[in-house]
Amino acid sequence: MRTAILDPFSGISGDMTLGALIGVGLDPAWLRALPERMGLPQVDVDIREVLRGEIVCWKVDFEIPPQPHGRHIDQIRELVANSGAPEEVRERADRAFWSIAASEGEIHGLPPEQVHLHEVGAVDAILDVVGAIWGFSELGVEDVRCGTIRTGDGTVRAAHGLLPVPAPATLKLLEGYRVSPGPDGAGELVTPTGAALVRVLSTGLPPAEYVPRRSGFGAGTKDFAGRANALRIVIADVDIARAGPSERAAIVACDVDDMSPEYVAGAAERARVAGALDVTLVAVTMKKGRQGTRIEILCRPEDAPRFEALLLRETTTIGVRRSDVDRVMLAREEATVDVLGHTIRVKVVTLSDGARRAKPEFDDVQRVALATNRSAADIYQLALAAERR
Repeated sequence: MRTAILDPFSGISGDMTLGALIGVGLDPAWLRALPERMGLPQVDVDIREVLRGEIVCWKVDFEIPPQPHGRHIDQIRELVANSGAPEEVRERADRAFWSIAASEGEIHGLPPEQVHLHEVGAVDAILDVVGAIWGFSELGVEDVRCGTIRTGDGTVRAAHGLLPVPAPATLKLLEGYRVSPGPDGAGELVTPTGAALVRVLSTGLPPAEYVPRRSGFGAGTKDFAGRANALRIVIADVDIARAGPSERAAIVACDVDDMSPEYVAGAAERARVAGALDVTLVAVTMKKGRQGTRIEILCRPEDAPRFEALLLRETTTIGVRRSDVDRVMLAREEATVDVLGHTIRVKVVTLSDGARRAKPEFDDVQRVALATNRSAADIYQLALAAERR
């Protein structure tokens, strides 16, 4: 499996990530064309080699005409949605900005929709996030891992005044990841965009064993004497049979025995719509032999408080349990096939021995079956045959 390993020995930011991606093979011409592709004209992209602590690094800067001072999350999400990026890139970029808005909102007591993202809402920050996520995709990276993150020290001046390092919202984004303060006198080393990239891209710590194929350094703006202020990215091959891709997750659960089944199903569907990774309903026997239902929500760790609140609000439970888990996933992709003149999405997973397994999406199969007056089983088999060709 082609894996990108982030080595944030001097922190991480969006522009450092872009620079390091150039260092491991991302086409500079592709990056220079990104602003126009995203509908952000008159933005020049400056890509150059610089020295950081005697190490040659790539530095990426955006030269931007006057712009609004930040944006609300809805404006940023609209830019991402209209970016022309692949669906997976748009989804991850949207999740990155939403996580920033949610962390800022939690710090300042506001819902994410009302948060005005000052620095993060600027054009360069938007290009950093979308460009980095899209850049990994362009390089064919299937998995991203992240080592211990140095966060810096001291204070930083932001739109909300003088803040400790790491800034409160940045630290909230890093919850669940390995961090280390310092070095002394470094100031801020992790930006909100860098922390958000780690949150939406990294599936865990670097593997114990891997085969490095290429490495590159992305320069930070600060140039410290005697040490390199840079992010290193290593592109590596990882044996997924021994070091399979995994990620941290949380399970939020409750048991209820006094709800009508359709309302239990409604609460589960609300969780799915809210972004749960998975939701299951399990029959359980409760006190005095009463039959009940366990609602289990699998979610990202940072989303657990949100789903705890959902269960307490949408069900009759008076208590919710949370546990942290690791989930191991097969590499997956989505293909599209043509069946009788209709498009059907097919989910394809790759097993640890390299074998592939495919499953057509039921909603598409049902739609084509109704449109062609064929059985769903027939359409399913036609879709499988088309995927194998």
